Amino acid sequence: MDSYRSLEAWKVAHKGVILAFRTCDRSYHPRVRSLIDQLRRAALSIEANIVEGYALGTATLFRRHARIALGSAAEAQCLVRNMGELGYMPIDPVREL
Repeated sequence: MDSYRSLEAWKVAHKGVILAFRTCDRSYHPRVRSLIDQLRRAALSIEANIVEGYALGTATLFRRHARIALGSAAEAQCLVRNMGELGYMPIDPVREL
C-alpha cells in the first residue's frame, strides 16, 4: 500500500499539505479563519484523493480521483492567492504553494 509514496504527484501534494498547515499556523488571523480552514481542507483533499485513487487499484478510479485532486488544487491555489493579496499570508509561501 505504501507504494503510492513513489508517485511524484503524492510527493508534491504531501509537501503542499505540510507547507499549507505550517504557513496557516503562522499566518492565523481571526478574520480569515474560514479561508485558513478551507485551505487546509483543500490541501488535504489533494493528497487524500491521490492516495485513495491509488489504493482502489484500477486506472479508471485512479484517474477519477486524480481529477478530484486537480479540482482541490485549483481551489487551494485560489485561496492562497486571496490570502496573499489580502496580506494574510507572506509572499514567499504564496509563491511556493
